[in-house]
Formats: sequence, structure tokens, C-alpha cells
Amino acid sequence: MALSVLDLFTVGIGPSSSHTVGPMRAARRFAEGLAADGLLPEVDGVHVELFGSLGATGHGHGSDRAVVLGLEGEDPETVDTATVTERVAAVRDRGRLSLLGRVEVRLGEDDLVLHRRATLPGHPNGMTFRASRDDGTVLRERTYYSVGGGFVVDEAALGADRVVPDDTPVPHRFGTGRELLAQCQEQGVGVAGLMRLNEEAFRPWEQTRAQLLHLWSVMQECVAAGLRHEGTLPGGLRVRRRAPMLHARLQEQGLPDDPWRAMDWIDLWAMAVNEENASGGRVVTAPTNGAAGIIPAVLHYYRHLVPGADDDGVVDVLLTAGAVGIIIKENASISGAEVGCQGEVGSACAMAAAGLTQVLGGTPAQVEAAAEIGIEHHLGLTCDPVGGLVQIPCIERNAVGAMKAVHAARLATHGDGTHTVSLDQAVRTMRQTGKDMKRKYKETSRGGLAVNVVEC
Repeated sequence: MALSVLDLFTVGIGPSSSHTVGPMRAARRFAEGLAADGLLPEVDGVHVELFGSLGATGHGHGSDRAVVLGLEGEDPETVDTATVTERVAAVRDRGRLSLLGRVEVRLGEDDLVLHRRATLPGHPNGMTFRASRDDGTVLRERTYYSVGGGFVVDEAALGADRVVPDDTPVPHRFGTGRELLAQCQEQGVGVAGLMRLNEEAFRPWEQTRAQLLHLWSVMQECVAAGLRHEGTLPGGLRVRRRAPMLHARLQEQGLPDDPWRAMDWIDLWAMAVNEENASGGRVVTAPTNGAAGIIPAVLHYYRHLVPGADDDGVVDVLLTAGAVGIIIKENASISGAEVGCQGEVGSACAMAAAGLTQVLGGTPAQVEAAAEIGIEHHLGLTCDPVGGLVQIPCIERNAVGAMKAVHAARLATHGDGTHTVSLDQAVRTMRQTGKDMKRKYKETSRGGLAVNVVEC
């Protein structure tokens, strides 16, 4: 079992990796399974049911739209985000869709069901797909779970939701922070260097480097789009986009020559990403869409405000962040529906803090300390999106999380890596806290801010 950094960072579509990207991938996987079994020509209709958090907040997160697009063969990385609304509206009007773009089948109003209370075993984000003939004969039925960050597993992988099945034999396997530090010491390399050695087991290094820089370019494009697009976000809350206005104000002042003004730019970069995500734009899951603004904001901080920053440093940030993400995913969760927002914003903050510490010259021990600081100070954070939309408090939460990541990196580099609470202990605490957290605080919009803020 192994994870690559390119498993954690993928290009997707907003507003949610677990509620939009995951269902789209699951739907496409189901349709491709029909095609592989030679059943596609026999299908007359498709029926889909979304459970748990997917059912409770699916409309606000675009889960229903994602299912339609996935069944039609679309992929989150390449789907034309500008045509999503009209395409889905056309399917709803006709009650029919084109399965993988090949066969017209029925998908009526009653064939896409969002269960607001029922939950499947295995994970809160469960979904069942069924294809049948007109006479009711079921041709294929499958259940999938969207386990965070766009990762999708089927029933055969129940209980394995923290890892992705991959038999690639990485040379320097680690599953905990302690093992990561031991491997770095044994090999005489930093965290980014160790990750590079492992990534070479998946593919040639130049391919990995090129893809990481491509991800960085998508992050930059997302920020630019967020600075350009004005107006209000979709969904009914009438949340006004703030990034363009803040950008105009900061442009008058130029890049900061004092560290306090740097905070405004970090806020800007994070909010630009998450406003794009909330509008269904193109983002990089890092490691989720709900927390997609933190690592890009910290990378922009590095490239614009850290002397000597270059593309090699960007690669090292992502490699190091990936190492921490692997540890969190294998030992806890990056799913807000499973452990609350501590698993999304908390994980992203820890990953960004570790990556920044690496390029600031930090030792492996300092990198581990930065990651621990980042996640420790998000423990217990609930996932309570108002109206089921990834807007309030998610957009500001990313800005604050990015600032915490920078603070964590600076705290860690001022020390020698010695600290009382280890990353492994913090990650274990996060998972235990998630288990103890009431379900209403885990991406259901039935607790916290979601019920104490009046929807306008």
C-alpha cells in the first residue's frame, strides 16, 4: 500500500473534493464498469442514491451535478466548468442523459435521491448506483464511498479508507512522523529529498517534477481567476466576493515591505482560491477543496516574499507537504464528513507549515514540529457550512489557516525541532476527536454556525 504526492494533489472542480470531485469520479467509474462488462447497450435507466453527508449537503456542494457529469463521462480535471450549469439543466429538463456520451438513458427526477438522514456503513459519504432495463432487471449495482480529497473506494475497500490500494514498492516507506524522521536520518536527506526518492518508484523524477509545477500553475491560475471575478457567489447566501476589492487596494500599496502587510496578501491569495472553489471553478485539491486555499497562499507567500524563492523550492514545498498529508491520511482522515474541519483545514495547515519550513532551511525535526503545530491548533474544529455551501465559514477559515501555517513554520524554525507533543500524537488525537464529535458537526449543516446563522 503506497501513496504518491500526486495522489494527494490533483486538479479538480469546486466546491468540494469529497462532495463534488469524489461523486463525479464514482459516477464515471460506475459507467465505465458497465462499458467494460459490455452492458452499456442494455441500460435503459440509471438510479443514484446519496447518503450521509452527501445527502445532507449534496445540493449545496454540487453532488447532484457531479453525478450527472460523471455518468456522462466527464472528469473533474478536464470538465468545462463554464458549461456545467446549462448541461445539467438540460439533463433535468429531458429526464435523460448520455451515458459516457454513447447511450441515451433515463435519469428522471426520482432517479437521483439525496437522503438527508440515512447513512451507509463504512463512511459518511456513501453513494449507490444502479443500472437497469425498462422491465426492472438490474444490470449492475455498486456502492462507493468518497473518503476525502477526491479519493473514492468501493465496498471491497471498506475499512481501508485511509489508504489507496497501490502495490508500488517505495524504497523508504513511512507511515508515521517517527518513521519519517528515522528514514531521513538513515538516508541523510531532508523530507523533500526522501519524498523524491520514493516518488521515483512511481515514475521518472522529471515527470513528477513537471506535474508538481503544473499543479503550481493551476494554483496560480486559480488565484488569478479569483482576483478577476467579481459579484456574488452562487447558492442563495448572496456572499460577495471580496478578493477583487482587496486586491485593488493592495495593488496601490505594492508588495509589502513590512511583515504585517504581508498578512493581507496571504489572506488575499487564500480567499481568491476559495471564492473560485465556492463558485465551482478549477482548483487543486490540497488535500481537499474545502481547504484548497491554504497551500497556494503559502506558496504565493514563498515565491513573492521569501528571498531566493524558485521553482525548485515550490517542488520541495509540495513534496514535503505531501509527506505530512500521507501520514495524516493513513492515520486519521482528511474528510470533513468523517472528522470535521480539523481534517481539512487542520491537515492543509500542517502540510503547508511543513513545506514552508523545508524551504526556509528547516531540518526534518523542525519540519515535523511545524506540522504538529499546524494541526494541534486546529484540533476539534467542526465542519458546519452555512446552507451546505463551502462559503461561510470556509473562505475566511482558509485565510486564517494559511496565516497559522506561516506562524507555525516561523515558530518551528526558531527552535531546534525539540517539542513535547509529536506529530503522531497530534494526528492520533485528531482522529480520536473526530470519532467523539457529534455527527451534526461533521459536514451535515445540522449544527454549529449552520444553524445559528440565519440564511438570507
